[in-house]
Amino acid sequence: MIPYPLQWPDTMPRWSKPREPGNFRTGLSAAIKNVQGSLKLFASDSGKPLTGAVISSNVTLGVDKPSDPGVAVWFTWDGLTLCIPVDRYSKVEANLQAIHHIVEARRTELRHGTLALVKATFTGFTALPAPGGVVRRTWRQVFMVSANATLDRQEIDLLYREMARDYHPDKPDGSHEKMSELNRARDEALREIDQ
Repeated sequence: MIPYPLQWPDTMPRWSKPREPGNFRTGLSAAIKNVQGSLKLFASDSGKPLTGAVISSNVTLGVDKPSDPGVAVWFTWDGLTLCIPVDRYSKVEANLQAIHHIVEARRTELRHGTLALVKATFTGFTALPAPGGVVRRTWRQVFMVSANATLDRQEIDLLYREMARDYHPDKPDGSHEKMSELNRARDEALREIDQ
């Protein structure tokens, strides 16, 4: 599943030059499998859990070559909420394959360096607010639903309960900050649908 539409992190600028074709010889489904596989191997190599992996793009049913081919992979690893976004290439599958290579580079750092080195390199991918201002994710971003999705109270409660299982401070990947953001997102979503 590739959530639609693309959820690009506020802290990362979009590619401003003409997009390159990319020299990857990988189709869309193979590129998705490569990203999922490299994330799984990275978690295994690091000995730290990786949860909540979501591949976000503008690919939808019937449109596998959107005008905006950017891809953002969101996940939580060792208590960090991370996003690896790539939109350098003109094809979705090329941007996915680039993300696969970025994750593989972190695996190389693990083999030849330390866990502290990998954490340091991942700080650039941390999905945090931009410096100088408090930028909060919308409830839709927290629950990873598209901007035009219509949800009822039951669906919001279900999403909340599923995510709370991982985000609760008593869980290995949970924290007070994550749970607080999740509670705020649920409250905002319910306020919006009650209007």
